[in-house]
Amino acid sequence: MVSHEAAKYSLLKVLVSTVSHFFGGFGSIFGGLTDPRDPNRITYPLYALAFAGVWMYLCRLGSRRQIAHQFRNNGPSSANIQTLLGVADFPHGDTVNNAYSRLAVEEVQECMTTLSERLIRNKVLYPYRLLDRYFVVAIDGSGILTFSKRHCEHCLTRTYAGKTLYYHHVLEAKLVTSNGFCFSLMSEFIENPGENPTKQDCEIKAFYRLAERLKARFPRLPICLSLDGLFAGGPTFALCERYHWKYVIVLTEQDLPSVNREFEALLPLCPENRLLFHTGPKGEIVQQYRWVDPIFYTDSNKQDHTVSVLECVESKPDRGGMIKTTRFKWVTNHTLTSKNVIPLANQGGRIRWKIENEGFNVQKNGGFELEHAYSKDETAGKVFYYLLQIACILAQLIEKGSLLRDAFPKGVGSAKNLAFRLLEAWRNFCLTPLALEEILTTRFQIRFDDTS
Repeated sequence: MVSHEAAKYSLLKVLVSTVSHFFGGFGSIFGGLTDPRDPNRITYPLYALAFAGVWMYLCRLGSRRQIAHQFRNNGPSSANIQTLLGVADFPHGDTVNNAYSRLAVEEVQECMTTLSERLIRNKVLYPYRLLDRYFVVAIDGSGILTFSKRHCEHCLTRTYAGKTLYYHHVLEAKLVTSNGFCFSLMSEFIENPGENPTKQDCEIKAFYRLAERLKARFPRLPICLSLDGLFAGGPTFALCERYHWKYVIVLTEQDLPSVNREFEALLPLCPENRLLFHTGPKGEIVQQYRWVDPIFYTDSNKQDHTVSVLECVESKPDRGGMIKTTRFKWVTNHTLTSKNVIPLANQGGRIRWKIENEGFNVQKNGGFELEHAYSKDETAGKVFYYLLQIACILAQLIEKGSLLRDAFPKGVGSAKNLAFRLLEAWRNFCLTPLALEEILTTRFQIRFDDTS
């Protein structure tokens, strides 16, 4: 039986080994940040302050004040941050907040983006590409903060029943994979330019800004966008054509009426465009595919587009044994064939839900407390947001990696339980410089499960 001390060491070893293996260590993650502080008055290096925020999220503390309660004036915690980062003690949460309020937000976002870029460049995500070529990027928006009074001049507003609600939204571009990864690639805050704008900011406007930045940052990355029906239309088609991106977009009966009519009219003329597929552990899930390729569409700006439409009708038994049928439909600029409709549907279209489940839902309800206001300062609040995204990337690599499975063959329970055990290990086990050197000089490989 593994002793408690050995288990704590093993967990810290998994953490340090994973971060070092993929990114060169915590200090390297934040090497691109510019420190605006007076050098003569610095107690904590900037990378240590950034680490404090990430570590708060990795341990699912839920609020900034817990940094002081859990990490300061604790012998093992002080020893561990000394060993890892060369600082004498953990910084206070207020010190962290004050430093964050002075950072360049775009530099912190670039730290986040660089993590995903390294995973791409090092071919970590190659096995999960769509059609062995495309990286699927799901783009979706989510609310992050809500106030009864105006928080800042950039608040969005909504009034009903005579009451005004002030809130903040963000649009996320996340790399999503078939085995369950959901890594933040780039973010665009949806916010008004001032208190009384003539028109409020919205997801569509933010999408165009985000797409432009994404193309500039990754000009040659083969991208397939996975989008909901809000983006089904000529402007999105034209943007993807201009950027040489592929897309798979949800198509409801209310979206693009002419395309839906063409799909139904042309289906009888192409009976060969049908496929029956059985899946599930016992083949109990039946998917019926139908598609039309091509369909010509002229948008409201009189621009012509060539698209394809793919439909999947899935039947599967529920827990009570009753058959439940669900219909899915997408519009895409992929050329559809019997060889690619299954991966396009399951790994290109339906995978979009991972940004909701593995993305926003985990961050809101899985202990990261995305909707908690970690700072009243606008800039610091955005820095905290990006550090949360960085923590989520690291957490997924740890949770799904073979190092954790090998160290704990029976598992460690839920993701929240893993976070609790990380916290306990950090507070109760001293990682010595000799132990750290041994960890960093040990050769190993990290493998991931192929299924989510």
